[in-house]
Amino acid sequence: MYKKIMVAIDGSETAQNALEEAENIANSYNAGLCIVHCITGEEAADKAAGQALLEKSEESVNALSIETRLLEANIAYGTNGISDAIGDAVKDWGADLLVVGTANRRGLERFVVGSVAEQLVSLVESSILLVRPQK
Repeated sequence: MYKKIMVAIDGSETAQNALEEAENIANSYNAGLCIVHCITGEEAADKAAGQALLEKSEESVNALSIETRLLEANIAYGTNGISDAIGDAVKDWGADLLVVGTANRRGLERFVVGSVAEQLVSLVESSILLVRPQK
């Protein structure tokens, strides 16, 4: 069913849960797995930290075929920039499933901060699996 699974990570516990879920699905379907992380700064330190997170995540996963991508978003667009970068990566790589963690924000916090996962639902044409925080 799924041949190419992309998972977006940000270093949070929920993102780690999403990575584990994506790994399980990839192994179930013998699918390729692409781990992406989006940075909003152009500083070398931002890129190095993002690349380190991707490498650590790749080492923790046991899947048939794994690749990583460091994405860059324009900070001026806030969460929209991050969503756009991830959405473009899904399309470019041809992912048929995107797995993302969601912070499960509510009320004013959700209105002010926004939700990358919510924005991705309207941007991405492939299937999306939202992984909620574990209680």
